[in-house]
Amino acid sequence: MSPVKSPHGRTGRPPRTSRAEVLAAARDIIDRDGWQKLTIRRLAAEIGVGTMTVYHHIRDREDLLVQLVNDIADQAPRPDLPDEPRDRIVVAAEAIHDGLAAHPWATEIITTDGFLDRLGESALTMVETIVAGAVDCGCTPEQAVDVFRGIWYYTVGEIVVRANSDQLQAEMERTADREIFFNNLDASQQPHLAAIGDQWPALAARDTYRPTLHALVDGLLAQATPATSDG
Repeated sequence: MSPVKSPHGRTGRPPRTSRAEVLAAARDIIDRDGWQKLTIRRLAAEIGVGTMTVYHHIRDREDLLVQLVNDIADQAPRPDLPDEPRDRIVVAAEAIHDGLAAHPWATEIITTDGFLDRLGESALTMVETIVAGAVDCGCTPEQAVDVFRGIWYYTVGEIVVRANSDQLQAEMERTADREIFFNNLDASQQPHLAAIGDQWPALAARDTYRPTLHALVDGLLAQATPATSDG
């Protein structure tokens, strides 16, 4: 039997690769060009193998994206959970935030409802912690889901907005508009924004995720917890 020729003209066994190598190469493409540019053909070229070799590890592009998100969750450190259910909710939400903030592209991928049933055990553990914490605080299962969704939307929104703002920051620094910002507003129509003026960029750049999360969790639990009677 004749030896198999490689795509580069060499002879020997067909090229092999591992799931870890596939995911690492996919992350390299995403880091350079964004997740929208990730295709199976491009991924195979990045690794130096044929597309069928890649398909040994994934079903399709969507499955690849799911595996990437689950891999991030698998590598994230598990936080120590406090005894109080309200505090467990906060710690779990912070863990989700910190894991996704390091990979904003993963946040964009999973911002559609219905994605949760594709997540692996590591990612779902934090979701379970939030829902269980809400139930332990007195919420019904339906209310607990509402608590999670409120936290999820806030967390995802904060990450996406901040990531997009960071991408535009360099360009904004080169424009005169960055300096004057709200200084051109009509103070009779927008008095508070006009008063803030060019302080807005610095104020908006502050990291307020955690204190706002605490206030949000308290508000969601107060709204969702069924009222109790003394009689």
